[in-house]
Amino acid sequence: MSTTKKTISVISPFYNEELGVEAFFARLSSVHAEVADRYDLEVIAINDGSKDNTLSELVNVRPRYPFLTIVDLSRNFGKEAALSAGLDYATGDVVIPIDSDLQHPPELILEMLAQWEAGFEVVLAKRVDRDTDRAIQKFSANSFYKLHNYISDIDIPADVGDYRLMDRKVVNALKALPENRRFMKGLFAWVGFKTTTVEYKVEPRLSGVTSFNTWKLWNFALEGITSFSSAPLRIWSYLGGAISLLSFLYALYLILKTVVFGIDTPGYASLMIAILFVGGIQLIGIGVLGEYLGRIFVETKRRPVYIVREVIGRG
Repeated sequence: MSTTKKTISVISPFYNEELGVEAFFARLSSVHAEVADRYDLEVIAINDGSKDNTLSELVNVRPRYPFLTIVDLSRNFGKEAALSAGLDYATGDVVIPIDSDLQHPPELILEMLAQWEAGFEVVLAKRVDRDTDRAIQKFSANSFYKLHNYISDIDIPADVGDYRLMDRKVVNALKALPENRRFMKGLFAWVGFKTTTVEYKVEPRLSGVTSFNTWKLWNFALEGITSFSSAPLRIWSYLGGAISLLSFLYALYLILKTVVFGIDTPGYASLMIAILFVGGIQLIGIGVLGEYLGRIFVETKRRPVYIVREVIGRG
């Protein structure tokens, strides 16, 4: 029997998390100590253009945590790009994305490893509650999952975020995907593989506040829908056809009414309502089309997903 240790790669984006750096690595190190006889650990910390002292704190703790590699991005590219950078730099047999604010309990990694050892290639971490979310966040999250899974060919598991364990073959498949604008939850689901789920309770943020406000969450949901479904384009095609049919039927009604009862005085109010309604429908349809054209525009430029300013800690 081989005694060669496997390697766990933990990837964690950091954005203005200076107050939580020490606590995050202390808990992660404690978790690794329980399986250190079987697994080596590497942590890929991606500094995603933090405006505070996050990078300095990461550099300061590195002498005490030699498993740490710091990938400093040239600016804030967003969490999806930071996760992509982590996947590119991770070398482990299993890769685990985790938030650095400790809302994802690192202790769950032990249960994930047990499921991986049992033969699963993807182990999803599913939150069992949304007590830390505001009412609008709970409603919007539930609505997004229902709508996305209804109109898309790919189902995204509800209440499952980026926190998960992935086998090396899964990571290699993700790295082979060519798109620049990335909706990682959708890509994680798209690649498939043998999957199971473990549950956890979300912990309060250790420090700071989330960078996702309602507007950003709305745009994030829109990104997810347009990334994995063309249904909005079909919907507006059907809607346009329905309005055209109704207009034709109404025109027949007016012709018959004129023949039977004569000509009525035209109504200004009803005419304006019709014009504004149809104009609004056209503008919304153009907006939906623009979302898809915008994605094509960005993809054709073939710009990199992220730019690395410096890598600290990797030989």
